[in-house]
Amino acid sequence: MNVDGLRVADASGTCRTKGRRFDEPLLRPSTSRTSGMSGDRSYAAREAADATARQNAAMAEELGLLIDGATNYAIYMLDPEGRVTLWNLGAERIKGWTEVEIIGSNFAKFYLPEDAAGGKPADDLARASARGRIEEESWRIRKDGSEFLANVTITALRNDAGELRGFGKVIRDITDQKAAEAALVRREHHLRSILATVPDAMIVMAEDGIVTSFSTAAEQVFGYAKADVVGRNVDMLMPPSEQRNHDDHMRSYLRTGIQHVIGQVRIATAQRANGEIFPIELAVGEAVIAGERIFTGFVRDLTNRQRTERKVKELQSELIHVSRVSAMGTMASTLAHEINQPLTAITNYLETTRAMIGDTDDGLLGEIAEALDLAAAQSLRAGTIVRRLRAFVDGGDTGFQIERLDELVEEATSLGLLGAHEAGIEVVMTIAAGLDKVRVDRVQIQQVLVNLIRNAIQSMAASLTKTLTIATAPDRAGWVRVTVADTGAGLDPDIRDRLFEAFATTKEDGMGLGLSICRTIVEAHGGRIWAEAAPGGGTAFHFCVPLAGDEPAIGDEIV
Repeated sequence: MNVDGLRVADASGTCRTKGRRFDEPLLRPSTSRTSGMSGDRSYAAREAADATARQNAAMAEELGLLIDGATNYAIYMLDPEGRVTLWNLGAERIKGWTEVEIIGSNFAKFYLPEDAAGGKPADDLARASARGRIEEESWRIRKDGSEFLANVTITALRNDAGELRGFGKVIRDITDQKAAEAALVRREHHLRSILATVPDAMIVMAEDGIVTSFSTAAEQVFGYAKADVVGRNVDMLMPPSEQRNHDDHMRSYLRTGIQHVIGQVRIATAQRANGEIFPIELAVGEAVIAGERIFTGFVRDLTNRQRTERKVKELQSELIHVSRVSAMGTMASTLAHEINQPLTAITNYLETTRAMIGDTDDGLLGEIAEALDLAAAQSLRAGTIVRRLRAFVDGGDTGFQIERLDELVEEATSLGLLGAHEAGIEVVMTIAAGLDKVRVDRVQIQQVLVNLIRNAIQSMAASLTKTLTIATAPDRAGWVRVTVADTGAGLDPDIRDRLFEAFATTKEDGMGLGLSICRTIVEAHGGRIWAEAAPGGGTAFHFCVPLAGDEPAIGDEIV
């Protein structure tokens, strides 16, 4: 291996050679014996030259070992024409050519064919000569024809006189590095994409509570822009009452390792940019990256969920109230029917007795006749009251309004289907188009739906196939039919004919008022309710309610 003498770079980056090449022959000292003194000087000169030669040889050997030891770098030298004059083991490993094969060859063979044909090799040497040094990333070719991405450094080598002696090249294969960097970039883009679309707000913070990342969902939840939060303490997102607790918990955890929030899901409150306090579900995780502890918080806004839960509870309470009122109404209707008959009989008996007395001058009989008249009048009055009560229960004034049938059904099913998923019940809902507006008492019709849905769910408790169907379809002109069908055991023949009668039930703990109330409500709307065997087993309950026409609703003022 040919190794130049020591080289140092000048201000321009060009390497200059110092001294001679180590393969040049040593100067032979003179052997004349003109005098003893001259002989001594000649001997001393020879010793000095030998010492210098040994030092240069040692340095050359060490330099060769250093160059060959850099196996991750292809280090080689070119003469001014671009022929290879030095080739290290790293070059052999990276490019595939041995020193014997490559010495004296033009370095253009390392370039891609299209680059070589375009004159890039000569252009690179010209630029290096003009600038002193160039560095770039470019594709190169190996002996076996495979390509690799290289980090290329070319340095022009000049002597003290400024004459170009050649070029030094250092090549590093960066194919895997670039592939890893590209993979990292892809993962980062993927992560950013996830953070931009994940529905829960995500906040990353350092162990001192300073926010380092604020997701798109977090911006939407809290109302802050990312730039307004990153770099500030996360307690800015908390109500004042919780800020101190957060700092205390953080210091306690860092000191003791006892977790209060980390690794748990809990309900808390947060504060939006506009000052609004709102409920959240908070989960916090911890990770250590490059020795740095970070915390990641996932925040779910519970505002809509709690609003919906409150609405369901209010609806449930309202429906329960209506159920009780309807039950009492049905009972009152039954009692009114039964009481009206004896009241009629009492009135008849009183009037008959009064007729038997007739006109009389007897004072006592006159008083008795007057008392009978008063008693008959009060009996008639009691009968009138009972008839009015029964008329109201059977179909008197109610809160009839124009309602959207799809919304009405959806609200009722949200309550009636509680626990259906856990029971393994499949729900099929079909809402017919064009039948969206009906004239009903919303709460009462929802009571009917909830009752029918709960009955259907209970009927399928022991069924292998559990499918609940809720559908709407057109009925006779001006009416829409609502169906609730199940795949349960079907109707009991013993109860089929008395299905909608009060106190008729097959349930051990039932009162037998549910379907009776449903019939009362539907008939109060002018509709009807009936049941039939469903295709494939089970029972289908149908009831009709009026569609909303152009005429004013019951109770509406006619102008």
